[in-house]
Amino acid sequence: MDHAYVSLKLCVFSIARQSIKLFYSDNPVKIVRGRGQYLYDEKDVRYLDCISNVHHVGHCHPDVTRAATAQMELLNTNSRFLHDNIISYANRLSATLPDKLSVFYFVNSGSEANDLALRLAQQYTQHEDVIVLDHAYHGHLKSLIDISPYKFRKLSGQKEWVHVAPLPDIYRGLYREDHPNPGEAYADTVRDVIEDVHSKGRKISAFFCESLPSVGGQIILPQGYLTKVSEYVRSAGGVLVVDEVQTGFGRVGSHFWAFQMQGEACCPDIVTMGKPMGNGHPLACVVTTEQVAGAFAGTGVEYFNTFGGNPVSCAIGLAVLNVLEQEDMRGNATRVGAHLKDLLNKLQTKHQIVGDVRGVGLFLGLELVVDRELRTPATEVAAAVVKRLREERIFVSTDGPFESVIKFKPPMCFSIADADLVAQKIDHVLTDEYCDQTE
Repeated sequence: MDHAYVSLKLCVFSIARQSIKLFYSDNPVKIVRGRGQYLYDEKDVRYLDCISNVHHVGHCHPDVTRAATAQMELLNTNSRFLHDNIISYANRLSATLPDKLSVFYFVNSGSEANDLALRLAQQYTQHEDVIVLDHAYHGHLKSLIDISPYKFRKLSGQKEWVHVAPLPDIYRGLYREDHPNPGEAYADTVRDVIEDVHSKGRKISAFFCESLPSVGGQIILPQGYLTKVSEYVRSAGGVLVVDEVQTGFGRVGSHFWAFQMQGEACCPDIVTMGKPMGNGHPLACVVTTEQVAGAFAGTGVEYFNTFGGNPVSCAIGLAVLNVLEQEDMRGNATRVGAHLKDLLNKLQTKHQIVGDVRGVGLFLGLELVVDRELRTPATEVAAAVVKRLREERIFVSTDGPFESVIKFKPPMCFSIADADLVAQKIDHVLTDEYCDQTE
């Protein structure tokens, strides 16, 4: 092979890597295999994985890999042919959702799902404008960067048709934990945004919201927030779009979908889902009502996705649902998540640098602060804790507006023993390096 050609290819690869962020970029880890909640490097060193929410039922779950292999050996083709798998899978998903959410569009990623949801909302309402939460992230397509403050503030800025409502963060937001009704107070900020939009002669198509904002810092929406917001949005002619790409499929434990934590009165018009659906296989979905889907079909322009809903993807999706049920992974998320949260709360009592512990099920956040009274984010310390835990063979990462929140979204097979180990190691790191003060 021509050495100049090889050199050129390596140069192009190096330039491309500058746009790609690796975990532990100063000392990257080469992972060669995984099983359950563990990952292994090329030297067969085992790491506890606290961040791979994509591998929902565990890395390389044997039931999932068997289902994929069996269907791949039999047939894989596009969804313009009839096949039972897509119908069986849609029926299984339908049983977990409110009755009115009955039309399914299968796609390949959360970004594709959110892009389609945006199209559905704008077609149905015949309006363009969208309200999103501050610090939100909904995907990497251009349409989604436009509605993701986490991204567009670093790029070309906010589009005229995009409007940002305050993040309902009761730890460091406008209304905090001592407010008598933060859910209603934050919902009223959305009402104010709608009024401002109307004053400019514009109309709302949708309120786009993660059920539990993740990039925003593992935020738990205050009770009643989404229900009240949906009232305001629908009265303005818009629809409620809920992004479950990070939090769906039982991660919260108590419910299958995180939006259900807001109560039975909360029913979105559109739900998007992705990451955990295929346990690492590219599988995602948009679910909506007959009315919204009808308006979309009424354009006369067909929607077709070559790979979305193919027999292999749906076989994998069905296997994931089976494992969730057979291994009681929602119950495990409830039990282990509560145990880990209790351990993290004990660390908050012991270490001044722990400002807040929040979350539910296996969706948890530990916020580090330099000053508890001022709630000054300890960004550098959080990054250093992540690095130290890597040395202890534990993978975690940070999120939040200031990258000061250590987040936990492990595979759903995470155990009590895993939780004990994580808390013990964090305690040692904070004691040894950063925080000698105790309350």
